[in-house]
Amino acid sequence: MTIRSDAYIDGKWRSAAARFDVLNPATQEVIARVPDLGAGETEEAVAAAHRAWPAWAAKTAKERAQVLRAWYDLMMADIDRLARLITMEGGKPLAEAKGEAAYGASFAEWFGEEAKRAYGRTIPTTTASRRYVTLKQPIGVCAAVTPWNFPMAMITRKAAPALAAGCTMVLKPPSQTPLTALALVELAERAGVPAGVFSVVTTKSHTGAVGKVFCESPLVRKFTFTGSTEIGKKLGAACVGSTVKRVSLELGGNAPLIVLADADLDKAVKGAIASKFRNAGQTCVCANRILVEDAIYDEFSKKLADAVSKLKVGDGQAEGVEIGPLIDKHAIEKVEAMVGEALASGAVALTGGKKHAAGAQFYTPTVLANVTRDMRVNTEEIFGPVAPLIRFKSEDEAIAIANDTEYGLAGYFFSRDVNRCWRVAEKLEYGMVSINEGVFSNEVIPFGGMKESGLGREGGVEGLEEYLETKFMNFGGF
Repeated sequence: MTIRSDAYIDGKWRSAAARFDVLNPATQEVIARVPDLGAGETEEAVAAAHRAWPAWAAKTAKERAQVLRAWYDLMMADIDRLARLITMEGGKPLAEAKGEAAYGASFAEWFGEEAKRAYGRTIPTTTASRRYVTLKQPIGVCAAVTPWNFPMAMITRKAAPALAAGCTMVLKPPSQTPLTALALVELAERAGVPAGVFSVVTTKSHTGAVGKVFCESPLVRKFTFTGSTEIGKKLGAACVGSTVKRVSLELGGNAPLIVLADADLDKAVKGAIASKFRNAGQTCVCANRILVEDAIYDEFSKKLADAVSKLKVGDGQAEGVEIGPLIDKHAIEKVEAMVGEALASGAVALTGGKKHAAGAQFYTPTVLANVTRDMRVNTEEIFGPVAPLIRFKSEDEAIAIANDTEYGLAGYFFSRDVNRCWRVAEKLEYGMVSINEGVFSNEVIPFGGMKESGLGREGGVEGLEEYLETKFMNFGGF
């Protein structure tokens, strides 16, 4: 399989003397060595994006849509290679990686179509001699920092609306999974994206010198980041403190999944597994804690533990694997510590509760009973295949527990009472609420959170607006 391992700046593949290893998290084998670039190369990429912007913005929406459609077609034609790359560098099971590749490609298709509907409006005048009109225009040069857990979809969810709107973009992919990004920009070049319009700067640092240029450069008009709330706050502050650029932040989560006594328990178990254990629990919207009503707690706990104990763990490239490795040694150490603390404080492992024999970065899918609200597995994002169960006695108590966090990205609940569904959904303080299903993400919805889970939305009509300025024009003298 061909693997691109050089950075891509201003339409050219760039090497460097300093390089870093990209490892397979299942085996710790070196897949490739990628350039470790810094401020100079980043400034060069930003300058190229600034030069390329006027011509790209001047293209009609239909012309940009045709390029994005070609990019989508190339991604779908190359979906098997993309999925293998995602699995090799990120660890997720191959079937799941193929799903991500199709999901990632869908943003190019969706936003190419939406670009033709970036409508302004006419506003009824307050003065007979005037006419009021608004116009949508691209923001300009955009900089993006993306995470490793969805190495393809988190890129296209930012790059596709930016390019569709008429913006240019410089991307810094994560050091753990840069190869998927380089494959994507190669396909973008083949689709007809001009030099300078989309560049990829690779670096070993999480943000460092590259992030500093993104935040402080006066040429960058928009900065978008997906990652931890801690880092997002610092980057957002740097953007506003230097140039007051537009900022989008998709940050941490602490998603509750509530199972009410009137729920279909088999559907709730299936939904909980789909949400909690996808990508080995390494998703920002996965169910971080599962709240179960007292009347069904024992029955649900047994059903869930039985189902989780059957999940197949191993290298994502192997047939039938459902749970792959955690991304690195720090991730496995964090999960071990959090579970150990919970067990020491009275929690009980109904299944799992330890590392897995498949390798150094594998953790056995775990269900913890008797979890209390003060345990870290309730208050912090786990990012691992661990499902803590918390008992509640009333609907109001469940909502109070669910909302007792600074995060507000995603929430889930299961109930067969339609009135209760509306009532609970409206009271949950989350940007996205899924009712009776454990997975909801797709290209047509506005993805984003409340409170400290971020600013802005990605996907849907709202995702295009993040890359557009609204200009008001007053026509006078009538």
